[in-house]
Amino acid sequence: MLRQRLNDALKTALKAKEARRVSTIRLILAALKDRDIGARTVDSREGISDEEIMNMLQTMVRQRRESIALYEQGARMDLAQQEQEEIEVIESFLPRQLSDEEIGAAVTKVVAEVGAKGIKDMGRTIAALKQQYAGQMDFSKAAQMVKRALQG
Repeated sequence: MLRQRLNDALKTALKAKEARRVSTIRLILAALKDRDIGARTVDSREGISDEEIMNMLQTMVRQRRESIALYEQGARMDLAQQEQEEIEVIESFLPRQLSDEEIGAAVTKVVAEVGAKGIKDMGRTIAALKQQYAGQMDFSKAAQMVKRALQG
């Protein structure tokens, strides 16, 4: 489903002559094709799932945010602006992102659901969060919150 949205968005952007949107969607589709090829096995020609596509998109957003910070340090505001525009395009394919407070509430809920008692349960807790909230949160932030919750 997400694949179809990406392809439809590319066609629409091409017709509207939206250069930044076209180039960003092409980057997404190229990364998706690369991941699909990597996921192929002898038995399966299926590509990656929508959940994995959302994780890929979140990674792309995180990479661009890191680039923005570096470009701003180097006083390259033009490149920082370009990265910000790409983030906006990528985020248009992701569900609404949870706020820090909502992430905290989700962490508390999932810790209770899985019965996590200590840091050794962190992996199980993160896996449950990824299953329930795929594409909706920054899992690096969530991991920090899980760690604090399980240590405290």
